[in-house]
Amino acid sequence: MKVIHLDTNHPLLINQLNKLGFTNDEDYLSSKEDIEAKIHNYDGFIIRSRFKIDKAFIDKSTNLKFIGRVGAGLENIDCEYAISKNIALIAAPEGNRNAVGEHTLGMLLSLFNKLNKADKEIRAGKWLREENRGLELDGKTIGLIGYGNMGKSFAKKLKGFDVDVLCYDIKSNVGDENCKQVSLEELQQRSDVLSLHTPQTTLTRNMINKAFINRFKKSFWLLNTARGTSVVTKDLVAALKRGKILGAGLDVLEYEKSSFENLFSDNNLPEAFQYLIASENVILSPHVAGWTIESNEKLAQTIVDKIKAKFC
Repeated sequence: MKVIHLDTNHPLLINQLNKLGFTNDEDYLSSKEDIEAKIHNYDGFIIRSRFKIDKAFIDKSTNLKFIGRVGAGLENIDCEYAISKNIALIAAPEGNRNAVGEHTLGMLLSLFNKLNKADKEIRAGKWLREENRGLELDGKTIGLIGYGNMGKSFAKKLKGFDVDVLCYDIKSNVGDENCKQVSLEELQQRSDVLSLHTPQTTLTRNMINKAFINRFKKSFWLLNTARGTSVVTKDLVAALKRGKILGAGLDVLEYEKSSFENLFSDNNLPEAFQYLIASENVILSPHVAGWTIESNEKLAQTIVDKIKAKFC
């Protein structure tokens, strides 16, 4: 089988596919149109987030047997159409779930203990102890929306803390020894912290909006290491200003381009984002929750293992 790699990944991916007898070509620079002109020569391709795989692209992939997406989500692919063409979709959420769980926990602890704020102040010559008095996780209720690979990883990390962990998921019977599945209404009534672990779908787009936020009984902390499109930023900012949301840890933003790079190439920052970057109770990171040294290798290995299981 011939495979074309459209994004760079850990070298083990190509090395191991070579050993399995696959022919591997690499093209990380050509335009989408140029790739479309030759994609019919390949049985499979490997991509991260370089461009969208739409119906037109799939129609030109006349010999395609699989699409490997080195990451957790498949939102850049017209999955329904690909499946209708008997194309296998291979993603790797198992490869970066541990990284996401650790990053989410790190954001939560940093927010509760004001670590970023305190660090900046000390570097500026300020020694402010009372102003940096933190909170403890002990006794808090952590609510998760989405309880797949990422949600389960975060819940496992929380196991060593004396907290109640709840989850809401559109699938039934997903709760386990680390997390109790509840209704969305119960989660909104009880949670001190809300953490998102959902894919990008029509159901999750703009999910965290003014009405959703106002249904929470208590003021709460928000963590998003899932997809930026799930949170309406202007509604988040309004809730931060009035104290309904106490703070936020955001690894993803609704402003991201599909490539996750060159976020603000026109240097025209949205007003809501300007508020976030000036806020002491907001932590931001550039979509790197699942982007560790270890996950780079794990993601590649997961893709290889799944291709091997299906085609060898």
